[in-house]
Amino acid sequence: MDRLSGLHAFVRTADLGSFAAAGRVLGLSASAIGKAVTNLERQLGVRLLQRSTRSIRLTEEGRLFHERCRRVLDDLDDAQASLAEAVAVPRGRLRVSVPIVSYHFLLPVVPEFVERYPEVELDIDFNDRIVDMIEEGVDVAIRSGDLPDSRLMSRTLRPFQMLLCAAPCYLERHGVPDCPRALNEHSAVRFRFPNSGKLQEWPLTLPEAEPELRMRTAFSCNNMEAVRGATVAGLGVGCMPDFLVRSALAEGKLQTVLDDFIDEPGHFHVLWPSSRHLSPKVRVFVDFLGERLFAKSCEALPGTSAA
Repeated sequence: MDRLSGLHAFVRTADLGSFAAAGRVLGLSASAIGKAVTNLERQLGVRLLQRSTRSIRLTEEGRLFHERCRRVLDDLDDAQASLAEAVAVPRGRLRVSVPIVSYHFLLPVVPEFVERYPEVELDIDFNDRIVDMIEEGVDVAIRSGDLPDSRLMSRTLRPFQMLLCAAPCYLERHGVPDCPRALNEHSAVRFRFPNSGKLQEWPLTLPEAEPELRMRTAFSCNNMEAVRGATVAGLGVGCMPDFLVRSALAEGKLQTVLDDFIDEPGHFHVLWPSSRHLSPKVRVFVDFLGERLFAKSCEALPGTSAA
């Protein structure tokens, strides 16, 4: 503790240029600050400050030591702030951006989160638009696909499988495709990304030297629920996540095609802006998702425990 006090005294003196100014900040007398710095120099065996009747300045060794001490004290402040936030009661408005289809797995567990953390106000935006979390003040987002924004922290969440489906009535009229190339003779129901306007690529593994598919798009939209509705209505073959079509498959409204040619599963990710301190409300929400929805692929964030 004496050495830590000496570090504080030395850094403040170097920053402010006098023992008296450092003492005012630290709540000590100028003589106490001078004594702490002298003891530190004695412990290190090197002079850190050149004193004169008019000024105090860093020696070359003191300048190098000051840079390292500043980082050490910053890290200590960081650790103390993180600990304070970890034990604080989560509260306040939590802005969350999620894809529209995620309500299938998110909404069933929301009541439990609200009951567990009554002082957190969940504000969820169900929107397929990719938001700028920093600019728009979004605390947490759930997304799939590539994550190019280096300003964000992320955690891989639950897997999902994209499936090619069609209504039985459509397949009766047009036949069941037996290979990806056969899709060129079918109508496609396509999802269009809201941000880029590009059509979603279908996750098909094509044989080598297989030419690129040239499907006729009968219907496209920027809402995956509408893709499912159009596919159930018999407009063509659609591509959707497994959790979205599970009930339609069970009820016989849809059936899958080309299962042997579908790529590996994709994953959802939870994202939050990178910062030195993670707020309690964000920390508990991310951990809650890991615990309740995606326990097999998530771990608790450092400094927390599952409730």
